[in-house]
Amino acid sequence: MISKNREKMKKNIFEYVGDLLKTESKYTSKDGKLLKTSIYNDIMTMNEQLLSLLLSDELVKERFFKNLNGTLIFDKQKFAWFIESKEFLSDSYTRYINKIGLTHNGNYISKSNDVVLDFPYKDCVLEGGQDKDDQKRKEIFYNEIIASEEINRMLAPKVFTKAKRYSKNGVEENITFNDDDNLIIKGNNLIVLSSLLRRYEGKVKCIYIDPPYNTGNDSFNYNDSFNHSTWLIFMKNRLELARKLLKNDGVIFVSLDDREAHYCKVLMDDIFGSDNYLNDIIWNSTKSVTNTAIISVSHTHTLVYFKNKDYFVKNRTEFRVKDNGEGFSNPDNDSRGPWKADPFQVGGWRPNQQYEIVNPKTGKVYLPNEGCSWKNDYDKFQELLKDNRIIFGATGESGPQRKRFLYEAKERGKVVKTIWDDAGTTTNGTQHLKKLFGKNVFSNPKPEQFIKKILELSTKEGDLVLDYHLGSGTTCAVAHKMRRKYIGVEQMNYIESITLERMKKVILGEKGGISEETKWNGGGTFVYCEILEDAKNLMKMIDDSNESNIDGLKKLIYTDERIIPYVNRYELENLDLEFEQLDFDEKKIVLKKLINKNKLYVNDSDIDDSRYNVSENDKKFTSSFYGGKRTC
Repeated sequence: MISKNREKMKKNIFEYVGDLLKTESKYTSKDGKLLKTSIYNDIMTMNEQLLSLLLSDELVKERFFKNLNGTLIFDKQKFAWFIESKEFLSDSYTRYINKIGLTHNGNYISKSNDVVLDFPYKDCVLEGGQDKDDQKRKEIFYNEIIASEEINRMLAPKVFTKAKRYSKNGVEENITFNDDDNLIIKGNNLIVLSSLLRRYEGKVKCIYIDPPYNTGNDSFNYNDSFNHSTWLIFMKNRLELARKLLKNDGVIFVSLDDREAHYCKVLMDDIFGSDNYLNDIIWNSTKSVTNTAIISVSHTHTLVYFKNKDYFVKNRTEFRVKDNGEGFSNPDNDSRGPWKADPFQVGGWRPNQQYEIVNPKTGKVYLPNEGCSWKNDYDKFQELLKDNRIIFGATGESGPQRKRFLYEAKERGKVVKTIWDDAGTTTNGTQHLKKLFGKNVFSNPKPEQFIKKILELSTKEGDLVLDYHLGSGTTCAVAHKMRRKYIGVEQMNYIESITLERMKKVILGEKGGISEETKWNGGGTFVYCEILEDAKNLMKMIDDSNESNIDGLKKLIYTDERIIPYVNRYELENLDLEFEQLDFDEKKIVLKKLINKNKLYVNDSDIDDSRYNVSENDKKFTSSFYGGKRTC
């Protein structure tokens, strides 16, 4: 049925649905134009007449109705998004785009089923492809309703290139990938995450990300018209893949500021399940005060989600940090060593833990506060008293407390609180990088102490850690020093000048950050590689173009049938006059639209295609990474 429908459908889906709606007079004006508002109102009210019309067409029924146990259910949200899209009733700019000669199987793309849409709704995939931290651009949306085949090709495993293994002894080239290799990848993190799935699905213990905060001042400057929705789509696409990479007992930490933390919380509740939400860690990220602010911001949020919280409920002692012994002393020279006095009272009323305790020095009788209980029953209390584990304050004249010895605290670990003011500040991170590079190279980097606390809380030696917004490389540097395995992903060009150089210094035994407390003296290895690009270079040329060379780029694009295999060059040339009437920015957008976005990177399934000229070294490394299995 699907293949017949595709053969039958000569128009694109927007025109097709529009013509169907025009058969109902209530949805058209006197001059034959569709009344978008009337259609939208009937969608929201589930109008019977509208539903009957949509059900009368097999193509529309297939696309906008779901079959649930024999009952057809109308996906009104999907249809509403469809009707509201700019492609449904095109503006003048869209009409020009639709006139240019993109052809596929003899039909114009404007009359094809395979349409790439550029609107930021929940069911879109956002590529997010910038690689310069000063670059602004309109990002590419792939709509899951219309362009599912485009998305599948875009997210297929890619070919790797420039693979090298770094160690204290230098750089090893022409390598294959090993199970125990650490990995740093340069490339679009959406593309890389989808490629990682083949090897690492269900194997990552901890994910930490510090994504762009969408402030307009950071490295995520794109499509300001849809800031929140665009940013959330960007996050959604990647978080969905990240969840697949997590082990069943895995955990993810996402650092954000006030601007987006609450939006992201709702999004992550949907992806990970609200039951798997642990908490929001408030990190005191700066000690300085902004005197010009109404309220000086001194914190960031870190949302914490488990993949399966039930595991941690049963094994909660695993989710702790080491107790450093702060506050422990031994004023009575107890043979068991330093101790700390903990309250002997707990919240909640328990009948077997309600009894009188008499202070042996003062004779004062103590009972639990209203609604509370003693920590143990009476028999256990007597046992602890005889064992010199119950004290009554520093002078012996207060209520009961229980000794907790340092050796016990180190064995059990320390429960963390939601407010972290003991994990360094961004100033510490900046100073560390300045010491490594001799100058300020990165804005507001996380200090190694902050990442150490996260990894100490959630991982053990040998566990796999992932950061797909690697930035200056703090997560991988800390994981390396703490003897965790790691994967880092970064698409910005500074990965070579900052991130990679930092990791080389870590291997050589640099002494900043947490090196002293982890007794780090260098060693270990990591593999660096990149996603093999194809048309990406052409996209960069368009980004960097100016008025004087834009026409030359147009001619280059017109003649590259591999990059734009569906172009009717003669039709394009006939439209040159209209192209010249567009302003410079519109010309750049048009040229980008001509490029087949799935040619930005080389798919593993195309690795033997002679047109891509993949080297034997790249083939060998890529094959070893995917386990020697050809992807398709």
